Amino acid sequence: MIKLKDIRKEYVLSKDNIVTALNDINLEIEEGEFVAIVGKSGSGKSTLLNIISCLDKEIKGSYILDDYKIQRKKPKELAKIRNQYFGFIFQNFNLLQKLTAYENIEIPLIYKRVPRKKRKELIEKYAEKVGILERLKHKPNELSGGQQQRVAIARALVTDPKIIMADEPTGALDEATGIQIMQILKELNNEGKTVLLVTHDMDLANQAKRKIVISDGKIISDSKGGIR
Repeated sequence: MIKLKDIRKEYVLSKDNIVTALNDINLEIEEGEFVAIVGKSGSGKSTLLNIISCLDKEIKGSYILDDYKIQRKKPKELAKIRNQYFGFIFQNFNLLQKLTAYENIEIPLIYKRVPRKKRKELIEKYAEKVGILERLKHKPNELSGGQQQRVAIARALVTDPKIIMADEPTGALDEATGIQIMQILKELNNEGKTVLLVTHDMDLANQAKRKIVISDGKIISDSKGGIR
């Protein structure tokens, strides 16, 4: 499903100052896996997430997603691929504060031009799935952190993406709520979704079925293939 070969990402700050964020990354992720990408701040894990999710194609090496050669795609094509493949969950929820939970979940469906009646069906389906059906009329400031993250998860799921990208999804939550969010991710994976979890928390990473440790832009261990 995801095939990265010899991926290198550099940032040119000046003629004599080039920062290497990722250095010769080779990685394959199969459909239906639950993979944790773990590393300290600045290790390169978020850069890797951006590349996998087609937000950054300015790289050296090769990235193939199913049959798509990502570097050859134009921005409009990449946007279509992102909408088809990825649902995003962020640490800080990324909800629009002036909109209700219903309206926040609705946004990706509007972009996909889903009819209003069908939007309502999908929103209520996924809101019930994550346990916030009774909160759809509330705005984010009227919800707890855990409820806001559930809204974000429903928004990520509503277009039925193949891959869930979770970037520090429990980082802004208390421990008990974080456990609940992780349980939702596990259930989604058991239902067949591919889940990529980016975290600095080794305890969270250990709950995934596969753990990849990245440091200084390199994969130093992969529980599927051992120490590099």
